[in-house]
Amino acid sequence: MLSAALHVPPEARDGSPVAVLLHGRGSHREDLQGLRGHLPTGTVLVTPEAPHPGGPWGYGPGWAWYRYVAEDRVEGGTLLASLEALDELLDGLPALLPVRPGPAVLGGFSQGGTTGLAWALTRPGRAAGVLLFSGFLVDDPSVPVDGDAGSSLEVFWGHGTKDPAIPHALAVRGRERLSRAGATVDARDYPIGHWIAPEELRDARAWLASRSGWSV
Repeated sequence: MLSAALHVPPEARDGSPVAVLLHGRGSHREDLQGLRGHLPTGTVLVTPEAPHPGGPWGYGPGWAWYRYVAEDRVEGGTLLASLEALDELLDGLPALLPVRPGPAVLGGFSQGGTTGLAWALTRPGRAAGVLLFSGFLVDDPSVPVDGDAGSSLEVFWGHGTKDPAIPHALAVRGRERLSRAGATVDARDYPIGHWIAPEELRDARAWLASRSGWSV
């Protein structure tokens, strides 16, 4: 099973909502634990570590969710391995947590957000939503968008208009594909590069708080 850092706030109870946030390329499981103070009260935060070593792919000493190819394309087998590893982690959450997990939102930053979106699309109905910061929608037959995959999905997608790593044009492309498939996309743009802005965190918190079953 993937290793993961956990934060269970004092207010958490059986049925508390869970945010499963995935780190970016070359990072590690503790990276997004810094977002715990920006989540609605009572939210359990789970931050897994990706299964692929980043070093062999030139991504540094950390970990990766997939091997990147170009634009919105990835090596499908490496992504599918991560999605299957996430299955095991999410199925095992009741045993990992001291409270019974409630609705879960998937997402994260960069590669992590991309992977969280891919997981939600390939497991329709399992995620209460997707929280995506500066990622993209994978263009691969293994990640369907039409039909049940996208029709009921709700996504918060924040992106920097000056992002040099994942250009804003890829965000526009991905949002349009999701919207055409029937997904509800809250698209938010910020005049930043490849990072998460404070105002983006405020918007994401408000979006999460509006989900059914989330505490405020």
